[in-house]
Amino acid sequence: LYCRYIMKIDLSYPLAKNKLDQLLELVVTAKYSEKFGHFRTHFDSMAHEFSIDNCQRKGKIFDISSIREREVDLEDIDLARIEENDFIIFYTGIMEKQEYATPEYLQNNPELSNPLIRYLINKKVSLIGFDMGGIRKSSEHAAADQYCADNGVFIIENLSNLNKLIEFKDRQFI
Repeated sequence: LYCRYIMKIDLSYPLAKNKLDQLLELVVTAKYSEKFGHFRTHFDSMAHEFSIDNCQRKGKIFDISSIREREVDLEDIDLARIEENDFIIFYTGIMEKQEYATPEYLQNNPELSNPLIRYLINKKVSLIGFDMGGIRKSSEHAAADQYCADNGVFIIENLSNLNKLIEFKDRQFI
């Protein structure tokens, strides 16, 4: 992702081989198989075609790091900043506070409210990204991803280095 100050920031999560081996062992032993269908930073296409046009989008980041025990709702972000085709990024701070793929990482995370998800779809954003594992809790995760993908919006999970993006005053990136 590039900001207007010509700085390249890698938002992908670097998963060390020993951590990957540990996660694969958990999946094989079925301890976490329902939670780990995929690892690291990724987008969920849900059997839809992901257009190459999505690879260069205007990104806007919203700090929701103070929200923990409730859903992120419409009044929690500046809706006026959101435009069609935007890559909307939500900074939770989870990646900095919890070790990736631990039970703590997967629990008590904020989730987007259904009205906010519908709003983003109606605004025709292209991508929604997070520094955590999904936009809804695990029991609603796949359904929310499918709903977004069916409407041409793709979810990018487990982004890292969002703390570097949140520092920029205008909070808009390409």
